[in-house]
Amino acid sequence: MLTKLTLRMDDNLIESAKEYSSQTGKSVSRIVSDLFEIIKNEKIKRDEPLPPTVRSLRGILKGKGLDEKTYKEYLEEKYS
Repeated sequence: MLTKLTLRMDDNLIESAKEYSSQTGKSVSRIVSDLFEIIKNEKIKRDEPLPPTVRSLRGILKGKGLDEKTYKEYLEEKYS
């Protein structure tokens, strides 16, 4: 069953969508539909259980005081 959906977007974004539509030969509706399909499939993947090895590592660094700055310092030291 197909149902109509109204979207409110910035004029520039709409214009870009129309340009992309004409370049690809897909309607804007088809492009939006494809995007929602991708999002749905990604959610399904996230809901899949983690493999045992990955599950055992989950949260292992929690509370270790590591942040992006620490990681950058580590990489600079490693590759200097």
